[in-house]
Amino acid sequence: MHPSSPPASLPSPPPRFQVVGGANQTWADLTQNVARPILVHLNADTTWLLQLPYPPKTMAPPGRRRFNVLIDPWLQGPQSDVHSLFSTQWHVIAPSVATMDDLNNILRDMESTPIAPRETLVHDHRNLPRPRSPTPSQPRARADRSTCDSSVSMIDAVIVSHEFTDHCHQRTLLELPRSTPIFASDVAADLVRSWGYFDQVVTTPALGAGVPWSRLTVGPLPDWLAIGRVITPGNALYYHAASLVVFDLGQGAGAEAVIYSPHGIDSKALVDMESSGLSTLALLHGLDDVRIWMTKQLNLGALNGIKAANTCKARFWIPTHDEVKRGGGFIAPLLQRTSYSFKDAVKYEEELLMRSAGRQVSPLYQFIELGSGDGLVLPA
Repeated sequence: MHPSSPPASLPSPPPRFQVVGGANQTWADLTQNVARPILVHLNADTTWLLQLPYPPKTMAPPGRRRFNVLIDPWLQGPQSDVHSLFSTQWHVIAPSVATMDDLNNILRDMESTPIAPRETLVHDHRNLPRPRSPTPSQPRARADRSTCDSSVSMIDAVIVSHEFTDHCHQRTLLELPRSTPIFASDVAADLVRSWGYFDQVVTTPALGAGVPWSRLTVGPLPDWLAIGRVITPGNALYYHAASLVVFDLGQGAGAEAVIYSPHGIDSKALVDMESSGLSTLALLHGLDDVRIWMTKQLNLGALNGIKAANTCKARFWIPTHDEVKRGGGFIAPLLQRTSYSFKDAVKYEEELLMRSAGRQVSPLYQFIELGSGDGLVLPA
């Protein structure tokens, strides 16, 4: 089998869409008619929107079908670390939304869009699970403009994975309402608190081996959802770590996890995911190997990503944090980057396996690249 070809047993690619100048009908239809998570890449780097359907036995807020989690938002303007003369970067590819207000309006418009009839849905997602009808004791409010209050933010939680400003971008974050709950790693949480702006800043708890995922449910989250992290022991500043979004959608599949590791994480740190009762739905991990000349390994890249995806048994591997940004400052000429394609990485891994074990192993996950504005459904 050609190394870049998926095994025949894998399902067909999931439904996709693109954000162009706001919401589109396909995105709205999927949001309303498919009871599975939707993932949207809001820029070419590492800003994501994860939309989770409310489980059937829970009470959704009036006019809402989705719980929206925003990850590492950075939209407009440069990002600088330490000092602008030390390191400054700019996006090369424009984000798919310009401001948090734009995103908020798109999400509100989609919740207000009339539900499409079943027969109008495109053929490739008719077989995906649909939202179950609410029980009489737990009716859901009809989504219309009167229930989608324009004063209420559609962003329900924000994850900030690192204190570096391409993840913790103050200008973008301060576009959000003060009431938006922020879930951040230790140093990032302290940084956000120092601004004195947000009402709730929660330091994300770490998931230990064998610890039930429900122990991660801290802060203003419903009991079917948790936000935490996995860390590599001994890793300075937890740079090579992962944020976790864990949820049980009440569909009989148990708890699922989206693992977000923009710089990469040692695959050994993911060994115990199953012991916490988790099934990994998607791993977000970059392809490019990025380092500071003779000093520090930054992004671990595709060769590490293959190990991580296999170890956590992810159903999807989606690359992140690979935008080649325009850089300036002292550090820019010291950055070194090795870009891998998925085909190259799999070929390299297969050659290692052939030499060490005399066997060829094809990946069990689906690899899907999403550019700025691309989105997809994550089937079970």
